[in-house]
Amino acid sequence: MSKFLYIFLDEGGNFDFSLTGTKYFTLTSVTKFRPFNISPGLDNLKHQLLEGGLDIEYFHATYDSWPTRNEVFNLINRHISDIQIDSLIVEKRKTGPSLQKEIEFYSRMLGYLLRYVIQRVDFSIICEVIVITDAIPINRKRKAIEKAVKLQLRSMLPTTTPFRLMHHMSRSSYGLQISDYCNWAIYRKWDRGDDSAYRRIEPAIKSEFDIFKTGTTYYY
Repeated sequence: MSKFLYIFLDEGGNFDFSLTGTKYFTLTSVTKFRPFNISPGLDNLKHQLLEGGLDIEYFHATYDSWPTRNEVFNLINRHISDIQIDSLIVEKRKTGPSLQKEIEFYSRMLGYLLRYVIQRVDFSIICEVIVITDAIPINRKRKAIEKAVKLQLRSMLPTTTPFRLMHHMSRSSYGLQISDYCNWAIYRKWDRGDDSAYRRIEPAIKSEFDIFKTGTTYYY
């Protein structure tokens, strides 16, 4: 039976390439098929927290408390076999000047990440690819980025495989909230050397590529 392939995307870091910007920019994807077995557990946890007095609308790793994060990572780890994680790591000081324009940078990096995901897919069982990102961080340039990413997807996917690229608020999707948590764990490992959360998701990580590992440093 044909399946819908879902790819949820999240990013960490910012687009400031000056010395005041973040050292790293990360893009992380979580690939899943339905049924999303983790969703009932996350929904139950959310309402347990509400009933315990916590005003929580959705899960967000940066803002959630450590006890909440621990419970979410417990659920992700419990369903770790249901997901595949891929991440692209960009050390921004090694990003060449011509690539530092927001549209070029974001669409190119996202294309590299999706290539790692797509090369493992058996498209004989896929009826459609659905790519969902959080609201694009560069809203004023959203249409240009969408166009660039769609062109890259068309070049990677079989001509017979349809796809859609959508941008949803993360509060509306447990898939996006999981990708946020996974990206947070990976970003924290690279930026702070803290792999405590990373180890919880590590069994599902299929690729983690430091794209400019051997590149030239343009500023310090």
